[in-house]
Amino acid sequence: MSTQPLYTQDPGRGWQVPATGSARFSWDYDDGRDRLLALYQKGKDKQWDGAKRIDWDLEVDPYDALGTPDDVLTLYGTRHWAKMTEKDKGDLRRHYTSWQFSQFLHGEQGAMVCAARIVESVPDLDAKFYSATQTMDEARHAEIYGRFLHEKIGMLYPIDDNLQGLLGDTLRDSRWDMPYLGMQVLIEGLALAAFGMIRDTTTKPLPKQILAYVMQDEARHVAFGRMALRDYYRQLTDAELREREEFVIEGCYLMRDRLRGVEVLENFGIARKEAEELSEQSEFLHLFRKLLFSRIVPCVKDIGLWGERLQRAYVDMGVLDLGDASLDLLMSQDEEIAEALDRERFAAEERARVAEVAAAVADGADQA
Repeated sequence: MSTQPLYTQDPGRGWQVPATGSARFSWDYDDGRDRLLALYQKGKDKQWDGAKRIDWDLEVDPYDALGTPDDVLTLYGTRHWAKMTEKDKGDLRRHYTSWQFSQFLHGEQGAMVCAARIVESVPDLDAKFYSATQTMDEARHAEIYGRFLHEKIGMLYPIDDNLQGLLGDTLRDSRWDMPYLGMQVLIEGLALAAFGMIRDTTTKPLPKQILAYVMQDEARHVAFGRMALRDYYRQLTDAELREREEFVIEGCYLMRDRLRGVEVLENFGIARKEAEELSEQSEFLHLFRKLLFSRIVPCVKDIGLWGERLQRAYVDMGVLDLGDASLDLLMSQDEEIAEALDRERFAAEERARVAEVAAAVADGADQA
């Protein structure tokens, strides 16, 4: 089935970004950096099939796909909410889920393209090896989010303008480290926090599975970006570091402003200006925004981008204190949650199989 009829508005037939920069080959086939090669090995070992690991037979109510409380919705408690019927509220929940997961889907396609670009442009062979595994990971994530939206929600939103802008800036830059910085640090870091917030609040098993397993992969990707950029940025001049800090500042403001879901409210007949005002008044949105930077700020600090202007921008956003958070702890928790979910699921399936066999044996004994 074509995706086009499921979009809330015509997204166009595609998007072409003129690419610049060099494809770099390395003739040095030695062992390379142990840390990156260990991550590459883990990337190979952790490959999985989204069609098999995820239980797609689970039912999803598209009008309450996540099971989260209504007070997280921007319109909750407003005059518009008071006029809405139960059907209207279900439609609103469906649109918000579609909008969120559509941005996840488009972001994962962007991550796939950026990972492929890193394979092409990064000078070190060990980094090329790992990026190749990440390209496959991102393809799997796009496949999974696309399937969830097609089969379970039945609706998609076009890519958000700000996300598209940051992706375009990342891909058009000729410097080989920019796909790392734009995608691995900013877009992936923000996505991880968004995934985690939904993973930890949803009461529905299918989206929890999807998000937990995707986050297990993404934890490796952010670790890769940190290793590669931290090594490289130690070699840069102050002027070169400041250029990258400016990119981070602009990207963080863009990403902060993309998270309002104004497009959803416009589809419910609310003028854009009022939709923007309602979004800015949402207490949940303010909390959500701060949590979304919980992965980005400590990563930016860790790779060595921590100049005065960047710190002032984070003060303005109210997220400077996140710089001291432990990324390693967050990433290890992401891995543990996915593994625990597997253990619970497969233990339950094993118990069901044992019970089924026992019932069959008992039935056979009775008939004998």
